[in-house]
Amino acid sequence: MSRLATLTPEKMSEIQRRAYDEIVALRARVPASHEGIYQPLKPQGDGSLSGPFNAWLRSPEIGTLLVALGGALRFRSSLAPRLVELAILVAAREWTAQYEWAAHARFAERAGVAPEVIEAIRRRREPPLPEADEAAVYGFVIELLRTHGVSDATYQQALAEVGEPGIVELIALLGFYTTVSMALNTFRVEAPGKRPLDP
Repeated sequence: MSRLATLTPEKMSEIQRRAYDEIVALRARVPASHEGIYQPLKPQGDGSLSGPFNAWLRSPEIGTLLVALGGALRFRSSLAPRLVELAILVAAREWTAQYEWAAHARFAERAGVAPEVIEAIRRRREPPLPEADEAAVYGFVIELLRTHGVSDATYQQALAEVGEPGIVELIALLGFYTTVSMALNTFRVEAPGKRPLDP
């Protein structure tokens, strides 16, 4: 059960309501290049926001900035959406972030991540990655999350596939989705329905 009460618009302070309006506006449009993968953020029937957004409204200024950063990392990255979603899935699995996994497993499949790759990551198994860019991203992400650094070989493989801009964006993406995972886990935000991840 969530540690946070659901914030509906009528329960929000003035500054929370301004942040709410800005968050909804920031996420109201999906760039044409990403249509078919993501949907615009829509408030729930009672007007509240799900996922980490309900938590972030507790700190309206920081929450709004986080939403803007998340949009930039997904929609303005030099990385293909398939690689972005692969990295997010690994972060969600490493943190066992139920809500994050439930949302991004769907996005990853729509972006072109193979179902068998998604399932292997869910089961904490080495995924079959015949594509060199996916193998490089997975190797970089899993090593950085687990060892807090990357070897020269892992770095060079990622550099060859995504370049320096891609490496910077991968690091920022992992930092952001680690923040999302920590918020979801701290406030016990569950995925709708069944828990998709075992501990």
